[in-house]
Amino acid sequence: MREPVADTLQISSTDKEEQYVHAVYNEIATHFSDTRFKPWPVIERYLLALPVGSLGADIGCGNGKYLGVRTGDIFMMGTDRSSSLVEICRSRNYECLVSDGLDLPYRQGAFDFAISIAVIHHFSSVERRKDAVRELLRVIRPGGTVLVFVWALEQKGRRKFDENTQDVLVPWVVPAGSRTEEGEERVYQRYYHLFREGELPSLFQQVGGNVIEEIGYDRDN
Repeated sequence: MREPVADTLQISSTDKEEQYVHAVYNEIATHFSDTRFKPWPVIERYLLALPVGSLGADIGCGNGKYLGVRTGDIFMMGTDRSSSLVEICRSRNYECLVSDGLDLPYRQGAFDFAISIAVIHHFSSVERRKDAVRELLRVIRPGGTVLVFVWALEQKGRRKFDENTQDVLVPWVVPAGSRTEEGEERVYQRYYHLFREGELPSLFQQVGGNVIEEIGYDRDN
């Protein structure tokens, strides 16, 4: 396995996210989706416990694996910055559209709940991460809840992270001979901010968030 490297890119946050997040996920969407089919149990439990009739949003929905966890008695809409992933969602008949997490196309208080799974760590500055949290909270009604997961610095996983380095480039390898590539394997670098323990709740507190159902940390997504 190729190991992550420290982010030393001397480019703007918007350019970094465009080149090392948005463009990458558009390129790897099919291969990424092929590896993302089983919902995480904690997220599945959250969705299954929601009241009948709940209206929710999956912000950064990827291939839509959570949009299909519970159908018929709640309604979920998805957004993702990757048009390629949105097309995969639409091919599965999910309600999904292309949207930036910093500028969601929903009115204030539109939803009873929202989830944001492995998304906020792709924003490459503190202010942009705050803005992402602020926008997530904006679309939730008073009394609604959110469920958020990000990658953690401290948790142990199959990748080796330097505990003194929070901003990293993590490789995604598309093997040679896969159905999405021809010839040799291709390696794409994705930007991540690895959260320290307590950092994510602090972001919510700084923007006045008090509707959190659960915050979680993970790695190796």
